Amino acid sequence: MSVDRRSALKIIATGGAAAAATTALPAVASARKEAPPGAMGMLYDTTLCIGCKTCVVACKQANDLPQSVGHIADSQLYDAPLDLDADTKNVIKLYKDGQRESYMKSQCMHCIDPGCAAACMLHSLHKNETTGIVEYDPQYCVGCRYCQMACNFGVPKYEFNKLSAKIVKCEYCRHRQKDAAVQTAAGLTHYPLGQGPACCEVCPRGAVIYGTRDELIAIAKQRVAENPGRYIEDRAYGIEDAGGTQVVYLAHVPFAALGLPEVGPESTPNLANTVQQGIYTGFIAPVVLYGALAVVMFRNRGSRGKDAERRGEAGR
Repeated sequence: MSVDRRSALKIIATGGAAAAATTALPAVASARKEAPPGAMGMLYDTTLCIGCKTCVVACKQANDLPQSVGHIADSQLYDAPLDLDADTKNVIKLYKDGQRESYMKSQCMHCIDPGCAAACMLHSLHKNETTGIVEYDPQYCVGCRYCQMACNFGVPKYEFNKLSAKIVKCEYCRHRQKDAAVQTAAGLTHYPLGQGPACCEVCPRGAVIYGTRDELIAIAKQRVAENPGRYIEDRAYGIEDAGGTQVVYLAHVPFAALGLPEVGPESTPNLANTVQQGIYTGFIAPVVLYGALAVVMFRNRGSRGKDAERRGEAGR
């Protein structure tokens, strides 16, 4: 008798359950990764942003990126991209819901345990061990674009319009960082003028600032404590989310409304490792699963042979 898809799934599920019962080995999560001691970060506060997009212009100038053309109501807006793209590493978006509105700055989050770097087969995307910046080396990129699928935040973009295409994403203007970070009068650790992220240097309201991640988290927590009711969720996004990020957000509207996904505290690579360990520990579960598939294949092959014999007899 032929085995249909539902029957096959039942066999596999039964085999997997049997394997799990036989091994009795629980899946163990990998150790949570921590940011380097000197990890650089950004803090963006939606309550301070006026949507001037000076940061967008400065980013393009600092990274030698061409103008992007946006389209609103059949009008072309130059140097006003609507989203991240192959020519845009940093963008300001507008969220509006009735009387409530907010601006949102999007760029690479520089995750502590980045899914893009874990998915990159040749480590073209990798994490700097000192600054924590997720850096990109086009020399080793094969254009597989797995990084795009692995990123929780939809950040990496591919230059589809170029023959020698590259991945485009924010790298904290690392090409401008020549000297060691210095301590400012305000107490923040950052690079001298012209040697840090351009977007942070030009913001007229200080809506986005940079320094070490630890310093910025302390500032974020202080703002929340000193301004009850100002920030809708009374917390900063990125401290724990997705395993922790080096770009931290404070907002007066829900984070999800701004496009920041509810991903929980586990990073994508750590979650994937946990699932794989649960399946492959002892290598018993895969054996059972492959064995179940083999049974299905042989049964179907035998059934097809019998059907062919019947058709032959009927045609005589």
